[in-house]
Amino acid sequence: MYDLIIIGGGPAGIAAGVYASRKQLKTLFVTKEWGGQSTVSFEIQNWIGTPAISGSDLAKNLEAHLRAYAGEFVEIKSNALATNLEKKDGYFTATLSDGSTFDAQAVLVASGSERRRLEAQGADEFEHKGLTYCASCDGPLFAGQDVAVIGAGNAAFETAAQLLAYAKSVTLFQRSAEAKADPVTIEKVMAHPNMRRIVNASITRINGEKFVSGLTYTENGGPEQDLPVAGIFVEIGLIPNTGFVSNTLALDQYGRIQIDPWTQRTSVEGIWAAGDCTNIHYHQNNISAGDAVRALEDLYVYLKTQK
Repeated sequence: MYDLIIIGGGPAGIAAGVYASRKQLKTLFVTKEWGGQSTVSFEIQNWIGTPAISGSDLAKNLEAHLRAYAGEFVEIKSNALATNLEKKDGYFTATLSDGSTFDAQAVLVASGSERRRLEAQGADEFEHKGLTYCASCDGPLFAGQDVAVIGAGNAAFETAAQLLAYAKSVTLFQRSAEAKADPVTIEKVMAHPNMRRIVNASITRINGEKFVSGLTYTENGGPEQDLPVAGIFVEIGLIPNTGFVSNTLALDQYGRIQIDPWTQRTSVEGIWAAGDCTNIHYHQNNISAGDAVRALEDLYVYLKTQK
């Protein structure tokens, strides 16, 4: 019986693992891979304390940090995926993809999420070659250039607002006639002189040779048109990795785990959640790590007062 099972190997899970070791909690750390979504980023400039680092190097550093502190308290089970989590009499059982099961007094779910992918010719080919799913990671690389944002929600318009601070121009493409973002956000972003929006748009192709040079789209089902841009930022939603807790925890309409933001507690006593799998407003590596630390502090008090 473990004190704690941590599920997820991104910034949230690893931050939790380091704190669990320092608090001497008998912990099982489960991850399919290390580093989270940012592993594919060419350069990350907003990981606090590090001016610039590649996604792959960040993943290596995170793993090394946890292994350095794991000691006798944190048992690491890598290349493993949680497939089910259920509550039993006073404890929890996690089932992994190899069929093995593990029990613990408490659980922290930090399973992250995946970006909804753009379905257009060339989208996969030019990912990280001008097409990106993280404006905070890659946006400053396109200062002074024409860029495009694809999406219709708050994330898309907030990305456009961020890019307008340094891009030459921003064109936002939305598939529907009406945006899903808050009216106040839309009004503020669209008031910028370097901003324009194309509605009822469908992206059909990403163009370029070694790097993105533009995109092809249709408007209102009309003929194809080309727009030259240096960068394309895709904000069409996240798919949380929460299927394995769908029968255990309360999820919101997007499949994200509902939490108390004061403590990171979920709908089930004894289970906490942190990072991109939760229903928080903003999704960033630094935020995920901080949320996990908050969860560990509250979790530690819970475990010690239960004994």
